[in-house]
Amino acid sequence: FTPTEAAVVAAVYALLVSMLIYREMSIKQLYEVFVSAAKTTAVIMFLVAAAMVSAWLITVADIPSQMISLLEPFMGNQTLLLIAIMVLVMAVGTAMDMTPTILILTPVLMPVIKQAGIDPVYFGVLFIINNAIGLITPPVGTVLNVVAGVGRMKMDEVTRGVIPFMTAQFIVMFLMVFFP
Repeated sequence: FTPTEAAVVAAVYALLVSMLIYREMSIKQLYEVFVSAAKTTAVIMFLVAAAMVSAWLITVADIPSQMISLLEPFMGNQTLLLIAIMVLVMAVGTAMDMTPTILILTPVLMPVIKQAGIDPVYFGVLFIINNAIGLITPPVGTVLNVVAGVGRMKMDEVTRGVIPFMTAQFIVMFLMVFFP
């Protein structure tokens, strides 16, 4: 199986086991699960569609070449360029969720990365680490909101608990920037 096919097989297997063997789920509950999954998928697809429209507009407006000219002073020093880009991504990541951030910023930043001679895979790792930090950083902090909701905790408590992990992610990211 591919990973996607394996996920489908595992979901169908879990569904059959829960309905036929353990009898923990009824047809009515199955309908509710499907409706909930459809709502979640619709929200994600709406975000992806909006991000794709934004990415198209960014491309049509030729923002990548403008971004290259903005970051031109840093092109001679890959470390400074990566720091500037990581600060930009961090600022965007605190205000947007991970998927739209990736879909919008990747087409903008990849020409800059390629022109500067930075390995795209290395940059991709840094970019994802930075976006993961955004998932646990207020004000959006999608993961923080989920944890606060599931744990029935105040956002302040969750944020205080996540600070050591966020600090570790910052340290790892900047060590990777300074020592490629």
